[in-house]
Amino acid sequence: MSKASNKKDVNEEKSVAEPGPFGKYEPPINVSFVRAVDDDMSTNILPKTPGETVESNRWLDAYRDDLGINITYDWTVKGGYTEDTYKQKMNLTLSSGDLPDVIKVDAITLKQLAESGEIEDLSDVWEEYASDFAKETYAGEGDSVLNSAKIDGRLMAIPEMDSSLESAQYVWIRQDWLDNLGLEGPKTMQDLLKISEAFTNKDPDNNGEDDTYGLVLTKDFYSGWGGSEGFFAGYHAYPNMWIDKDGKLEYGSVQPEVKTALSALAQMYQNGEIDKEFGIKEGSIVAELVAAGKAGINFGEQWNPMYPLISNYNNDENADWVSYPLVSIDAEQAKVPLKFRTQLYYAVRKGFDYPEVPVKMVNKFLETNWGEDSDFGYYYMPQEIENVGVWKFSPVTPHQATKNLDVYNAIDEARKNGTQAELEGEAKVVNENVENFLAGDKLQWGWEKIYGVNGAFKIMQEYKANDLLLYDSFVGSPTKTMIDKRATLEKMEKEVFIKIIMGEAPIDDFDKFVEDYYTLGGEQITKEVNDWKNSL
Repeated sequence: MSKASNKKDVNEEKSVAEPGPFGKYEPPINVSFVRAVDDDMSTNILPKTPGETVESNRWLDAYRDDLGINITYDWTVKGGYTEDTYKQKMNLTLSSGDLPDVIKVDAITLKQLAESGEIEDLSDVWEEYASDFAKETYAGEGDSVLNSAKIDGRLMAIPEMDSSLESAQYVWIRQDWLDNLGLEGPKTMQDLLKISEAFTNKDPDNNGEDDTYGLVLTKDFYSGWGGSEGFFAGYHAYPNMWIDKDGKLEYGSVQPEVKTALSALAQMYQNGEIDKEFGIKEGSIVAELVAAGKAGINFGEQWNPMYPLISNYNNDENADWVSYPLVSIDAEQAKVPLKFRTQLYYAVRKGFDYPEVPVKMVNKFLETNWGEDSDFGYYYMPQEIENVGVWKFSPVTPHQATKNLDVYNAIDEARKNGTQAELEGEAKVVNENVENFLAGDKLQWGWEKIYGVNGAFKIMQEYKANDLLLYDSFVGSPTKTMIDKRATLEKMEKEVFIKIIMGEAPIDDFDKFVEDYYTLGGEQITKEVNDWKNSL
């Protein structure tokens, strides 16, 4: 790990803040961050917000004007916070010992920083400065979000809360292809397998060519679109997460049900229902297949109509992607796996005079977007600039556990009662987008697919009502062996699973994978995970 931070406080005098969660610093204080700049920011948000930059924008103005916090960036880097470029730059920063005042890190780095004594304990800071709304928001998934940032019982960072509910998958299907072939939507996994076969072999687009696939997969394998988790769930298999089996936590990927699902996928691949090169194709490349109208089934999250499905609609207005619930191979309903989504944390370097800064910024972000006096239409998703996510300008971006479902419920209730004109905040904006599509604005297609009368969130209502949501059972900080071994084990897992599907390895190699998993560290990880569970 790095040596002790040598950063000096650039604030010339100790500032004093008004009391409370939104107390403003006088004089203003300078606070340094680092950040990633993803493709959405570079190619979508910035071009549509002339006069604003990553270093000067509406959110940084708000933090300065309302809280007295001047934000600067020691460095920025292209890509996402979980991508290698950011991680490599972060490693250089940590090695130099010159940490920014607030640093956005993953769980492994957080644990390393805490154990080496380089960051502040924020336990008391959170209790003193978090607003009631922030505390309520962070309790949206019980204790799991805050617990994920605790090391030896102390809160060592403020989690960038993300909603596990948003990791729920749906079966997105070309309804127009079903109609062309006289097929109904799937009610069972058997139905879905027949649909996939028909989409592959019966010319669903009526172009007279053998050029379509049933199921979309990408080399990422576990993914928010083109993923496999929803398919596995149909066989009561829940890979890439921890599940509770008779009171003991077990890793889902080594359970026997996974083997059955892999065998089914291998048969689909052999039948030509899956792109022969899926195992080497990035999601962006597979998205081109979707855009070209060559695939008809996709397991993905609620946002898929925004990307990549809308690209298919833009090329062919007959492309009607519709969401269906996950289906099961037998009479037992499929559970909907929910991966724990809070993966990033705001840590404060040791010795910084104002460790409460990220808490106040979290308060401000939540209140501005969803509080009683919110200004969602300006600070989150302005309609006048095509609803781009200007919220990303903020260096802290926590989200509520049920934010999007709450919006749908409000719109759904208003539709039933004829009170849509009374909607406020995000619900008002989203409803207007849906209504604009119905009135002919084709740019809003995705909103109707998600929040329309029969949108994806109608299915989420059913998931919740039928108690089908299966949350990841392990939400603690990475265990010692996870830090050392998890990356290797996950790489092995994907390689073996993809080889089995592509026919490059026999199905019984799954059994060898299970043995190797436990031998190469999985047994110790399982012990550590259960020690964590028993310590709660």
